[in-house]
Amino acid sequence: MGSDSPAQKILIMSQHPSPALVSINWLKQHLQDREVRVLDASMAPPGQSQNKTSDTAVISGAQVFDMDKVICDPDSALPHMLPDAGRFTRLVRQLGINHNTQVVVYDSQGLFSAARAWWMFRLMGHQKVAVLDGGLPAWQSAKGLVATRHSVATEKGDFTAQFHADAVVSATEVLKAIDSKDSLIIDARSAGRFDGTEPEPRAGLRPGHIPGSVNLPFTRLLDQGHLLPVAELQKHFQAQAAQQNQQLIFSCGSGVTACIPLLAAWLCGYRNLALYDGSWSEWGSRDDLPVELSH
Repeated sequence: MGSDSPAQKILIMSQHPSPALVSINWLKQHLQDREVRVLDASMAPPGQSQNKTSDTAVISGAQVFDMDKVICDPDSALPHMLPDAGRFTRLVRQLGINHNTQVVVYDSQGLFSAARAWWMFRLMGHQKVAVLDGGLPAWQSAKGLVATRHSVATEKGDFTAQFHADAVVSATEVLKAIDSKDSLIIDARSAGRFDGTEPEPRAGLRPGHIPGSVNLPFTRLLDQGHLLPVAELQKHFQAQAAQQNQQLIFSCGSGVTACIPLLAAWLCGYRNLALYDGSWSEWGSRDDLPVELSH
């Protein structure tokens, strides 16, 4: 986790620059473009059912990008863990996605799970991917075209994943990062869950947080489903003393909402970014890993 290894990751995350966030107006103008594919990456919070809105309305032409049950590791005991490159390649090709496809991801809550889809594509080597700012609620408010059911690709794409392992870390790597000045662990859960005063939504998990981690609840970065302006996002990272030369490791309950501050950090110019995919679903369930409670 030293300062020498992140260089490759910085290069990976900087290749072929593409906007990480697109507006409703941009998608309205480009919705019919042949090289644009819209993916519905909606996911319900643990213990809740999917937003009813997404059951009756989807962005016209959007396909399902199911990270919870399909585009995940089917053999992991942890929820919706990252699939391997082969599985990701096969499933993304079924969506008709090519190497030059501009992918736009959204979710039904504004911004909840779409940022994870964005991170997954970048992790798998596809740089032309963006999150729709405001998601389905903003699209509907702007009277964007909607359909009652998802689309299905008529032909396969030629996408091939190139997995960049530096952008995801294991529990062992997080353990090493705890005492490293070269790393900062950012927990996106609510303050109550971080402090250990609120129960976890998943059963069997210890309360508290990773020792040395800082709390930046993802909800603080949002305004009615939209990310805050970059200047406001910057203030949140500065308040945590995040440095450009540090590796920022993001964690949450299960690796989904942690991608919101990860996306925000990317927009603020941070490039040495990694996700702890197991997050608290793993850390909180293992008695061999240290836990800290806020006083």
